[in-house]
Amino acid sequence: MSSPTDLSASSSLAPLQSLPRLLLAAFPLPLLQPVLNHVAAHVARSRPELFARLGPHTAKRFLIDPTDLPFVLVLVPNADRPHLRAHHRGGRIRHDAVIAGTFSNLLRMIDGSLDGDAMFFSRTLHVGGDIEAVVALRNALDDFEGNVLDNVLATFGPLSKPAAFVLSAVRAATKERPREQP
Repeated sequence: MSSPTDLSASSSLAPLQSLPRLLLAAFPLPLLQPVLNHVAAHVARSRPELFARLGPHTAKRFLIDPTDLPFVLVLVPNADRPHLRAHHRGGRIRHDAVIAGTFSNLLRMIDGSLDGDAMFFSRTLHVGGDIEAVVALRNALDDFEGNVLDNVLATFGPLSKPAAFVLSAVRAATKERPREQP
């Protein structure tokens, strides 16, 4: 059972938790695209083993759905022409597999601080479509030496520290609270 203090702390955090969604709702996706292109190209150049590990799934279209953000991402992990593109929600987006969860949980899964299998079985991560491709992507990320997010942030040179700070603030604001047990 939660105390009145716990309830007021939760309700006072609600505006902070929705802040990333509100800020990004007005953000034009074409301005985000160069950043996404940069990230995809960097990972393809610096970590070709990640793509090799995917085998026949490098041409698959992975719909990454951060459920608490106003857009979705489509990843095609082709080493020669990697593709990471943002799309507005609600449209029909061609994909082979879907990975959906909150932005914070997806980031924590990518950086290894959350276990994707545990998230799946606790229903905080939803997958669909070509499950074999999703498992191959998860295995490739698990085999990634180091932290994927740190590797990506380092590509922004002098902007890497401010980007890490913003990402840290967003993660803190969107961090999920444990569910109360009845």
